[in-house]
Amino acid sequence: MTIKLGKLKRIDNLRAVWENEQTDFSKWLSKEENLNLLSQEIGINLTLEQTEARHGSFYVDILATEIETGKKVVIENQLEKTNHDHLGKIITYASGYEAEYIIWIVKDFREEHKQALDWLNENTNEKINFFGIKMELWQIDGSNYAPNFNVISEPNQWSKALRGSKKSTILSEVGIKQLRFIEEFREYCKEKGTSLQVNKPQNSTPAYYTIAVGLSEGWIAIKLNVSQKILKVDFYFKDKEYYSILKEQYKPDIDHLFGNKLVFDDMEKYKGATISNSLKFKIDDEAKWSTYFEWMKGHAEIMQKEIPALIAKAKKLLKTTA
Repeated sequence: MTIKLGKLKRIDNLRAVWENEQTDFSKWLSKEENLNLLSQEIGINLTLEQTEARHGSFYVDILATEIETGKKVVIENQLEKTNHDHLGKIITYASGYEAEYIIWIVKDFREEHKQALDWLNENTNEKINFFGIKMELWQIDGSNYAPNFNVISEPNQWSKALRGSKKSTILSEVGIKQLRFIEEFREYCKEKGTSLQVNKPQNSTPAYYTIAVGLSEGWIAIKLNVSQKILKVDFYFKDKEYYSILKEQYKPDIDHLFGNKLVFDDMEKYKGATISNSLKFKIDDEAKWSTYFEWMKGHAEIMQKEIPALIAKAKKLLKTTA
């Protein structure tokens, strides 16, 4: 059987799609589905805060936050080659908003500017992270253009974490195994097919892997407790408002979805709360990793589908009782 293959072609003229950086490209990127594409590529779950955010006499193209932590994210767009002016701007904006993630999206990188970002990533502490991204458009034969975020420079999170950590070498080795466990879980999901957004993990915390569900109210978290040999899949609520309604109104329904009783943790000392399921596991038993992955994937997919729907019901319930 002969299969006809198309020809992949890169579109060099980005302004054929986005004529203006602010009114066209920033507007496109600020849409949730496009921020999600960027999130998947760099491993940070982004939510829009503001476009054209003012800082002194300048305007930041996009100001965003990391969903799980609320950390500030500055995004500067440039539909041309990098220049010194924009390099200065991203540093100015980052300091003005105390951003911990700085993303510079451009048509192409001059080598000296890539080296500058690499140097900044190497010589700043683990809280400050620079991404240099080359924006690309691709086409197969006469197809629609497809956007691609090509990461040219990124933070070396893992080496930063080790450099700033006072933990022992043994713990670092455990962290490396946890990171590989999550990376192989991501590959498993891609191979089997899933609706989960299995983005790149944040290497500085390999025992805690988050999966965005398209809500600002919460997210899924996979926790690897190696010392206690417990694997958890949580739904984390940023505050207790919707969690409390789900616990009071829908707990039997949620337990039924998973076929067992889940743990509802009010986390009294904290603002948030969790609903979680757990499994005994041994991270050193690599022969069982695929079994663990299937359990994680199945439970995370149920949470992704069902918990947001219940949150929507809770919102309606609050409106009717207001």
